[in-house]
Amino acid sequence: MIYSMTGYASATREVAAGGAGANGSGVGVSVELRTVNSRFLDLNFRMPEDVRVCEPQLREMLMTKLSRGKVDIRINLNRAEQAASAGALNRDTLSQLAALERSVLEIFPDAERMRTGEILRWPGVLAEGGVSPEALREAVLACGKQAIADLIDVRAREGAALAAVLINNVTEMEAIVARVTPLVPELIAKHQQKIVERLQDALGIAAPEGTSTSLPREEIAERIRQEVTIYGIRIDIAEELQRLTAHLNETRHVLQKGGKVGKRLDFMMQELNREANTLGSKAAAKELADSSMTLKLLIEQMREQVQNLE
Repeated sequence: MIYSMTGYASATREVAAGGAGANGSGVGVSVELRTVNSRFLDLNFRMPEDVRVCEPQLREMLMTKLSRGKVDIRINLNRAEQAASAGALNRDTLSQLAALERSVLEIFPDAERMRTGEILRWPGVLAEGGVSPEALREAVLACGKQAIADLIDVRAREGAALAAVLINNVTEMEAIVARVTPLVPELIAKHQQKIVERLQDALGIAAPEGTSTSLPREEIAERIRQEVTIYGIRIDIAEELQRLTAHLNETRHVLQKGGKVGKRLDFMMQELNREANTLGSKAAAKELADSSMTLKLLIEQMREQVQNLE
């Protein structure tokens, strides 16, 4: 299976205070995952401090399932108003905070004291409806696991769609190569004949009767033969077409095999583009030049799609 690097998934869960029977005093947990393409795996977390302890496990879960892509992980805790207003004070946390403030004031006596609002917003001061840190942690990890599974499904579906597009492009390029290959000998022969006629005119072979040439006919014929041979070698694209065929076969094989194909296909696009450019530079006829241009357009389309594959 081939996976895209772009996708979105989310999972939510309600955590009740003091057990399943508590009403209107729980916490809603949501985990959102957004991914875009990137050369490496880049994980960016945004979460409340209350559940920061979950980051290492979530990071490990993501690194097990993903190999490339920029991933934004957003965790939200939605507390009911009733819970926030009726939240109990955590006296242990308050005592620790007061001790910290006294220590700071001993060193910086002119420092401002904390205000009530700042104290109440300090992580852990409010019990927030009685939801335990362990319950929050379990809910976040469960949501994370579900969101990652959904994200994998999304990336797999998009990867399959991208693979189908790439296979179609490969098929179209194979058809172009198959159409051009039989034309090459005839096109080379035609252009060699044109070269012969031009050289004959230039070197006096086609001079009017009664005039003499400045070079022996044997030397002129040998020069023409050499020039035509060199020109035929220069415009012969048989090797380029063979390499194009080999690269297209390998690209199709990689797509059919699946897995983490992004970097391999990116390399294949470079090789295909190299051969298409050479084909265009050696094109001795409009048919070949048009085919080269079409191949390069298809390769560029594939390159853009390949950038999204894991």
